[in-house]
Amino acid sequence: MEVVVNRRIRRTRRLVRLFFRLFLIFLVLATAAAVGLLSYTKMQGPPPLNVPQTTVYYGADHTPIGEHHKGENRHWVSLSQIDQNVIDATIAIEDRRFYHHWGFDINRIGGAVIANLRARSAAQGASTLTQQYARNLYLSHDKTWKRKWNELLYSLRLEMNYDKDQILEGYLNTVYYGHGAYGVEAASQHYFGKSAKNLTLAEASMLSGIPKGPSYYSPLFDLERAKRRQAVVLQSMVTHGVLNQVEADEAHLEPLNFVQNELDRPSTVGPYFQDVVERQLIEEIGIDPSLIEAGGLKVYTTLDPKMQKEAEYWVEREMPDSELETALVALDPRTGDVKALVGGRNYVESPLNRAVQTRRSPGSAFKPYLYYAALENGYTAASTLLSEPTPFNIDDGREPWTPRNFNDNYAEDFITLLQAMAFSDNIYAVKTHLLLGTERAVELAKRVGIESPLHNHPSLALGSAEVNVLEMARGYSAFANGGMRVNPRFIEKVVDVEGEVVYESEPTLTQVLDPKLAFILTDIMTGMFDPYLNAHTSVTGRSIAHLINRPVAGKSGSTTWDSWMVGYTPQLVTSVWVGFNDQIELDHSTDGQRAKNIWANFTEHALKGQPVLPFEKPDGVVDVKMNPHNGLLATEHCPTHRVTYFVEGTEPTKECPPPQADGEEVEAIDEETHEKERFLERFFKWFSH
Repeated sequence: MEVVVNRRIRRTRRLVRLFFRLFLIFLVLATAAAVGLLSYTKMQGPPPLNVPQTTVYYGADHTPIGEHHKGENRHWVSLSQIDQNVIDATIAIEDRRFYHHWGFDINRIGGAVIANLRARSAAQGASTLTQQYARNLYLSHDKTWKRKWNELLYSLRLEMNYDKDQILEGYLNTVYYGHGAYGVEAASQHYFGKSAKNLTLAEASMLSGIPKGPSYYSPLFDLERAKRRQAVVLQSMVTHGVLNQVEADEAHLEPLNFVQNELDRPSTVGPYFQDVVERQLIEEIGIDPSLIEAGGLKVYTTLDPKMQKEAEYWVEREMPDSELETALVALDPRTGDVKALVGGRNYVESPLNRAVQTRRSPGSAFKPYLYYAALENGYTAASTLLSEPTPFNIDDGREPWTPRNFNDNYAEDFITLLQAMAFSDNIYAVKTHLLLGTERAVELAKRVGIESPLHNHPSLALGSAEVNVLEMARGYSAFANGGMRVNPRFIEKVVDVEGEVVYESEPTLTQVLDPKLAFILTDIMTGMFDPYLNAHTSVTGRSIAHLINRPVAGKSGSTTWDSWMVGYTPQLVTSVWVGFNDQIELDHSTDGQRAKNIWANFTEHALKGQPVLPFEKPDGVVDVKMNPHNGLLATEHCPTHRVTYFVEGTEPTKECPPPQADGEEVEAIDEETHEKERFLERFFKWFSH
């Protein structure tokens, strides 16, 4: 009997030794595997932490005007910019041992296995915050062994190369909170309209419960269910020791105010403007498109949100319910900063930017370029030419070209340049264009910033060449700012995700015109709003003059298919076009006034509250009381007068003569001007033969 017992003891000892040896071998192999795995993950180096973020566009007042993201609305913030309640709640509900494990938690894994075996399902997971962060960065959410293995590898790489706070910060900036909001900052803004650093305990606990099921636990979908989840989060915080029960109960009872109850509300401030900004970022500044896609950029623009909203409002109010389209550009002539831009009536229906991507004939709105060239070549506001139907033999073998005035209104007499601009007299314009030489107006237009191709045909005087709306605003800026060409500026600076300025611009202005002549032309261009100049016809701005309560200058224009109004104050130039996308004739009796109305109402309301500035007269300019009908000095014999400006030494010196015996006022014209007109008539007659 004793022998049998001894044998059993010896057998037991052998089995114990065998199991011990096997355990040692297993321990060595496990240790070797662990060392090998850790060595492998260490050799792999730190995994990249680049995640798609939201690029934010800011207006001139540094308020957000728009965002760029590919379905992931994300704003990265540092851990110090996140309320401590969010951090405590997230750790308490998601991973209480976060600061004590190496990326995976054996205790949680064991507990999850036992719970799943009891429930006969795989409902309970055991992922740590590190594993969830790895999944958010690099992996799908498929429940496969391969994904779990890769998740473990990435978790180890994260833990071995980044500290816990970096991992926690990354998790909080990548986790999905529903409704397109990735990261706690985007979620905080979406649900509560505030930054993550300003959340209350109640708000923080509500947000922290959402990632477990963003659709299921969203308070915007089911508030009662979300409140039950909030209670679980708060109780976890109590268990974790970061709250007491009283604080938890009070937070759960606190009412919450949700500022957004719809999905992915996009910004609509200046969408056409934002398209131009994005194109310039890539094509002109040279920012790699992938960097814009990666996001995190802060793009500070020149857009004035108040002016943009005024522009959109007046476009919507003045445009009819038809296919008629419009475009508007407003810029500051002192800097070139584009303050408002409308590229069409509805961006969603048609993103074609008619302000910069299409060209249309400006009609008489082109005449200021011609008349500045005339001032450079000896003309003054008093220069006169004959306004009457005139055929021009331009091309051999063709019928004479006979331009017409609007509604066939002609003075049938000599008129001054001041009147010609105010009435938009086409005969005066064509004669001036031919007298100067057709290349003069082309050169001047290019000098002030018109880049579209311009031809030397006589019809250019009437705006037959095609330009875009932005170019016209740029060109008129040189008249408004004392003769300086501006470069339209859309972007002030670009800041990357690290806070580094990667691009910055300053206004660019170049003196290209004589300040004295620019001021004189501006004074002439105020005439379209001056009813005192009415004569054989009315000034072209009579219908909108009452809408403006500050000094303005401008010029309207129209063709068969287009209607324009371009005008300015010292601090704002605005160009407006109205027409159809295709070559469809405008009904000028109904639609010809819309560009003027949009321009006048926008100018008046966009500048509301800003100083009423006069156009500043430069040295070397004198003013005289001139009879606008004949260009002579006003006297008691012809008291009709308007204060008109001239370069010193070019002002009229002859006075109006006494009236004739029958009492009619004599319209005596300067002999030198008459001689020019007689020469021009002889030139036309010679050319026609």
